Amino acid sequence: MVAADKVDVKSRVFNELQEELHKLGEPAYRAGQIADWLYQKRVKSFDEMTDLSRDLRAQLANQFAFSNINVIRVLGSHDTTRKFLFRLSDGNLIESVLIPASPALYGGSSDRRTICVSTQVGCAYGCKFCASGLEGFSRNLSANEIIDQIIAIEDATGEKIDNIVFMGMGEPLANFGNLMRAIRIINAPSGLGIGARHITVSTSGLAPKIKKLADEPLQIRLAISLHAATDQVRNQIMPINRKYNIEALLSACDYYAGRKKQRLTFEYILIAGLNDADDQAYLLARHARKLSAKVNLIPYNTVEGLPLARPSRNRQEKFLSILRAHKIAATLRREKGHDIDAACGQLRLQTSRNERRRMITS
Repeated sequence: MVAADKVDVKSRVFNELQEELHKLGEPAYRAGQIADWLYQKRVKSFDEMTDLSRDLRAQLANQFAFSNINVIRVLGSHDTTRKFLFRLSDGNLIESVLIPASPALYGGSSDRRTICVSTQVGCAYGCKFCASGLEGFSRNLSANEIIDQIIAIEDATGEKIDNIVFMGMGEPLANFGNLMRAIRIINAPSGLGIGARHITVSTSGLAPKIKKLADEPLQIRLAISLHAATDQVRNQIMPINRKYNIEALLSACDYYAGRKKQRLTFEYILIAGLNDADDQAYLLARHARKLSAKVNLIPYNTVEGLPLARPSRNRQEKFLSILRAHKIAATLRREKGHDIDAACGQLRLQTSRNERRRMITS
């Protein structure tokens, strides 16, 4: 386990690394050498940074932690979607999903590779359709633990990730400081070099944090996990709506869109008999039109222990047709990972429960 008093080196943005090296009496270019070892050569320890002196490597090891996350399970899908389960240095489990690009995410055909990244261990927001919060909230991920998910998947697959979506376990905006630190490193040429417009942050509706994100200089994309078009329905499935209702959420979205000058996306999981009625589609069209937002419809991925189901294919298509009839840019996500339980938190939940069962019976 990483010492609590040490900051991981991959949680330092470039200028902070330069400042730390300056304190050690080292020239500024050393920061570039270290960043190259971290993000290009992907070494696993300071000892491998062979163009640094042994004394400097020892000083760095004394000052910084250097953690790595371990892949403990990978589930592959017939459609090339793959889910990765990681164990962190403190034993906690998190997961990420590697998905092929699709019009549902980007509005056009592409060969891009996208990773859905987690920002917390568990989740405190209790959305009724999601497995991430079924065992509660444990802690925020540090910036390096966020970044390490991307590095680990690239190393495991040999594939270059060029799109990041913060739609994995947890509420990204509830871990705002570490999220933004990770994004700056992901975006920086000295880091992973992924453009801001290829980074999407998803939120369940933390209206004040949406405005705070809008004031950040990077042109990050925003996706809203809306999942209902009225407070009556949204209150049933998303407790956050009781604090920031749809009116407050859409007001924050309007502020974001005005600052960023880019289109928002409404993520909308279709759940049979709950939010898939025609009236929800008509109201969703109205909300989207006001903000010139895109809508990404996602048929519900069933979660063991939750009494919810996906609508029939005909109902999905009818909902989509209503949006399109109102000139809304809407897509219906096709099967991606349904066969591997790719919804957020499912693999972690299953693995955690199995490990506890083995401990009890052993």
